[in-house]
Amino acid sequence: DFLPLKCDACEQVFCKDHIRYDDHKCSSAYKKNVQVPVCPLCNIPIPVQKGEIPDVVVGAHMDKDCKYNPMQQKQRIFTNKCLKPGCKRKEMMKVVCEQCGGNFCIKHRHPLDHDCKGSSRPTSKA
Repeated sequence: DFLPLKCDACEQVFCKDHIRYDDHKCSSAYKKNVQVPVCPLCNIPIPVQKGEIPDVVVGAHMDKDCKYNPMQQKQRIFTNKCLKPGCKRKEMMKVVCEQCGGNFCIKHRHPLDHDCKGSSRPTSKA
C-alpha cells in the first residue's frame, strides 16, 4: 500500500492517500476530464481536444462561432389569434374548427360560438 503511484495527468509520484486529482490539487487534471462543456448562451456542446482548457475553448466559441440570438429568447408563445371578429384572444396551440377550418380561441372554438359558415350540415347545441 505504500508503493509510490504515478498520477496519469501530471506524472508526479504520490502515495495512495494523495493519488486522486483533488487530493493533490492536480493542475493537469483537465487533460483527463471527459466532460463536454456546453455553451451557456446557445446550449450547444463544445468539443474540446486533449490538452485544451475547456474555459478557453468555450470562450473562443462565444467570441466567434456562437449562434446565440437574444431575440430567440423573446419569442412569443401565444401566437394563434382568434378569427372571430372583435375577439383579440390568442392561444398557445391552434384550435381549428372542423367545419370551416378557421383558427379560434377556446371560447369561440365551437361552430355556434363563431357563427360558422363552413358546412351545410346542422350543428347541435350540445
